[in-house]
Amino acid sequence: MIRVFIGFDPRETAAFHVLSQSIHARASEPVAVTPVMLSQLGGLMTRERNPLQSTDFSFSRFLTPYLCDFEGWALFMDCDMLMLDDIANLWKLRDDDYAVMCVKHDHVPEEDTKFLGAKQTKYEKKNWSSVMLFNCAKCTALTPDYVNTASGLELHRFQWLDGDHLIGEIPHRWNHLVAYDETVPVSEVSNLHYTIGGPYFDDYKDTDYADEWFDEKDAMLRCDQLSKSG
Repeated sequence: MIRVFIGFDPRETAAFHVLSQSIHARASEPVAVTPVMLSQLGGLMTRERNPLQSTDFSFSRFLTPYLCDFEGWALFMDCDMLMLDDIANLWKLRDDDYAVMCVKHDHVPEEDTKFLGAKQTKYEKKNWSSVMLFNCAKCTALTPDYVNTASGLELHRFQWLDGDHLIGEIPHRWNHLVAYDETVPVSEVSNLHYTIGGPYFDDYKDTDYADEWFDEKDAMLRCDQLSKSG
């Protein structure tokens, strides 16, 4: 079973469901999708919301290994994404030599704000944590107490590990940053990440790869009617 945890924010409900649809529609193996939703965490997240926090799951994402009882592997994804590939192809990249695996972006955004007026932040390892393959048994530092008290930089820069040698790399195609990375044919992309703002927001409805997102939404809403006979 491929275990997938997707960050959930009520302002991006449509994004969560379209991403989930895009995963299931292409998966060749059983997939269990779990929303990382604050209302379902039973009070595990007690830290106050940070003014720099752009989504509800900015920090709760790091509870993924804990939610898996620190056993096996699990994948975390931001909700503002669209899967264009069989997720089993990403899952098979797991390497037990590492505690976590991700796309190692060199991402330095130039803008000061992103979707819904959220402040754009700049820091080392920006966007590395937006897609993470967790080797949960090697992530025992991520207890609820730590996730609630560590700084945002400590969490997102992976300072809860003993060193960067425990961070494995996955191919860039699994976290393509829309409107930052060069626009390429969708055949060269496995996972689109609308990090500055998804096409479900009016301000970004014409962003790169918007058509792909709207096509997936239409596929999700499909409901064929049986024709009546006789």
